[in-house]
Order: sequence, then structure tokens, then C-alpha cells
Amino acid sequence: MTWYRSIGVLEISFIILFVLFYGAYMYRIIRIAQKLNSPYQTIFVKLILRFVMFTFLIVALLGPSYGESSKEVKSIGKDIFIAVDLSSSMNAYDVQPTRLEKVKFELKNIIDAFNSDRIGIIIFSNEAFVQCPLTYDQNALNLFIETLHTNLVPNAGTDFGPPLQMALDKLTDEETSSSQQKSKIIVLISDGEDFGDDTESVTNDIESSDIKLFTLGVGTERGSKISAGNSFKKDKEGNDVVTQLDPKSLKKLAADTDGQYFEINQQNNDVARLINTINNIEGELRDTRKVDVSANKYFYFLIIAVALLLFDILTSFKTIKI
Repeated sequence: MTWYRSIGVLEISFIILFVLFYGAYMYRIIRIAQKLNSPYQTIFVKLILRFVMFTFLIVALLGPSYGESSKEVKSIGKDIFIAVDLSSSMNAYDVQPTRLEKVKFELKNIIDAFNSDRIGIIIFSNEAFVQCPLTYDQNALNLFIETLHTNLVPNAGTDFGPPLQMALDKLTDEETSSSQQKSKIIVLISDGEDFGDDTESVTNDIESSDIKLFTLGVGTERGSKISAGNSFKKDKEGNDVVTQLDPKSLKKLAADTDGQYFEINQQNNDVARLINTINNIEGELRDTRKVDVSANKYFYFLIIAVALLLFDILTSFKTIKI
């Protein structure tokens, strides 16, 4: 037999109170009986009854578990690679406080929503790098998210090809069946137009691999200046550079791979809708195992204690015979 909980302060307090109050009650009855020269032995009948009832209540509180049974436990999950654009335009503040800071905040919400799935992070501009491989470790993921900064990658334009190819390679480097591929997902987060030449071929590979691709645009069509320390980024003529969200490439990527396009701007935030969409994708069966479990049978002891309580209420004995 195993126990759900061990004897603690609560149980010890109940025992002490029972002993003190019932001991004081018995002492008072016995003193009165002795003064009246009356027998008082029937008091012990109630004592035994209430002691047994109290014992069953304490046992029920401790949660006794006995009897063995086997239960099948299935581990089901998805593999999600999130590619984050770290080009300098992500420092624009048309989405407060900046596009990148808003993305970092929402990434933590995404990770919290998929705590039973493996998540990896890829950072990119015109080149791509794995910031965090696929992992279940949410603390590590949150730590990597905190370190995201536009200085982590070269800033020479935005190319969707490298991060998509890298995510595809990482998600298909193991032998998996076509049904399992459906549980593999790529989320591309960016604010700009794609200047790459190989994106279309990578998109075709993703579509043929049956991997879901979702895109998330960040910014507004009105746009804003790009923060550069204490000033703003300027072009060769010395004018302030204004960056605008260009969703065309992101929408095309989603459409070509049978995915969906989502957006974050000052009025709308589609992250919750993105999370719900990914949640609706069936995860793959990773592992099945059987574990031995025992059932908590506290209710048996509780029923007996209640029955004894009712018996105690419905029956009476003369405590002192006169």
C-alpha cells in the first residue's frame, strides 16, 4: 500500500485536538460518575466507536492507494521551427515598443502554448543561423529569445531562402513517414520583402514534403523610421530611412505551401489565431509505454467513517447509571 501524502502538521493537529478534547470529556464524565458512585463503563463503548471513526477519517485524509493496474501512456507532439527576421528594419517602432521587442514578447507566448512540443529557433537576414535546435527546454528557449538582437546577423537585405532551407533540412534529417511529416511546422516571422533568388525552389520542397509553413508579418503599411542608437538610420543621401510592412512575399509563401498568413500591427494581433491554427494540427505519436499505477481508495475509508458517524448519532447509551 502506498500513500498520497504522509502524516503532516494537519493530521497531527487533528490527532492532538481529538485526544485533548475527548480526554477532557472522559475525565469530566468519570469524575461525575465517581462522585455519584455510579458505573460509567459504557462510556468506553462510545470511545471505541469514535476512535475507530476518527482513525478511518485520518486514513482517508492520507489517501491510501493499493492494487496494481497498467495504464498506457502516449507521448504526442509536434516539431516547430521558428525563423525570426533580424534585419535592421526590425528596429522600427511602428509596432510598440519596436517590431523585434514585440516579436520577442509574442514568442514567449507561443512557447508557453506548445510546452509539450519541440521548438527550435532560426535567426536570419540575408544569411541564416540556428539560434536554438529543437528542444523541449522552455527555459533555454526563453533565454535565447531574450538575446535576440539585430546585431546577431549580417544586415544586407532579407532572404527567405536560407532560413527556410535550414528549417527544412533540420525537420527532414530523420527518416519519417509522410503522415509524420504533417506534424512538422515552420513559422517565418518577418517585416520585409524577399530579395532572395532561391526561395521559390525551397518553397516547392516544403510543399512537396507536406510540412506546414505559416508566415507572420510584423509592422504597418504606413511604416516608421528605423532606430539606430540615439538617432535614425539614414540612406546615402542622408535622409531618414522609412520601412513599411510588405506582406506580399509572406502571403505568397503561405499560399504556395497551403499555409496561412498572420499579422501583427498596431490594431491587430493574430498570434492567438496562429496558436489555435497550430493546435489544430495533429501531432505525431512519439512514444507509447505502459506504466503501473495504483488507485487512491480513500473513499472506502471515508464511507466507513461516515457510516460509523451516523451509527453514533442514531444510537445512544447511558453514560452514567443512576
